[in-house]
Amino acid sequence: MGTYHFDPRPLSQVCTTMKQKQNTIIKVEEASELLAFLLQHLQGKSRTSIKSLLAHRQVLVNGVIQTRHDTALKKGDTITLSAAKGNIELHHPKLKIVYEDENLIVVEKKRGLLTVAAHPGSAEMTVFSILKTYVRKQNPRNGVYVVHRLDRETSGLLVFAKTPELQEYMRTYWRELVTKRTYVAIVEGILDKKEGQIKSWFTEDKRNAMVYSSPVDDGGDLAITDYKVLSTLNANLSTLSLVELNLETGRTNQIRVHMTSIGHPVLGDRKYGHGNETSPIDRLCLHARVLEFINPVTEKKLHFETPVPKEFTKLFQHD
Repeated sequence: MGTYHFDPRPLSQVCTTMKQKQNTIIKVEEASELLAFLLQHLQGKSRTSIKSLLAHRQVLVNGVIQTRHDTALKKGDTITLSAAKGNIELHHPKLKIVYEDENLIVVEKKRGLLTVAAHPGSAEMTVFSILKTYVRKQNPRNGVYVVHRLDRETSGLLVFAKTPELQEYMRTYWRELVTKRTYVAIVEGILDKKEGQIKSWFTEDKRNAMVYSSPVDDGGDLAITDYKVLSTLNANLSTLSLVELNLETGRTNQIRVHMTSIGHPVLGDRKYGHGNETSPIDRLCLHARVLEFINPVTEKKLHFETPVPKEFTKLFQHD
């Protein structure tokens, strides 16, 4: 989803801003258990001191805090020893942290949770408000900044920055940074082709909060979505398809608008589709499953995946 080309000046500024804590990062070369691995690589540290690091939540495996000494490691895992003690863990029924470092937080949200409040001053709980509370419990000066969004009823992966400088950089170069964004959706009907590409031009009506698609260039923004049918259901009451979608562009409501434009709206889409009152699943059936992007600070590629929601796959299980 773009080529990695950057102006080195802003990248240099971001890297300088981010270098605030000196954490130790170690790459796992062969399978092991966490305690044995740390004893081997932290020569001079006793079992007691290493267990203290675990107890103080200073050991992260692939960006996730680990406290168990018998955590299984595999080749390619990244171990981070945090310079900060007392890292707290987020516990929330609709939000889970899947990766965190000094600069970024990647989360998986469930449906029904806004990314950020729709109106300034709103007291509604959002991904942003939950993370803001979480980072400020660690340090009142810490902040969290929105890089991109998911609709309230869309579940899946989101990334947040920890400084306004990194937020601005990632927003400016989002198309170049992101190398893969994959969604899964249940759509109405059965598509004529098992895979294909949808290409059109989007015009956004901000007054009515709607996006319109044109098959010809009408001066709007080009939107491109690649799709692949994973499974189909042809029952008495429902004719549905489980579809994998890859975004080549990242326009507002792109998948929802594109699927409606070809006559196969996302199931449960009351804005662009029919809302399907007989839907077997009471939700917008859209999930951000894969997010892959270049970390601007380390310049390394980060790849995250979440499973297809069980409520999706259960519908397509055949006896």
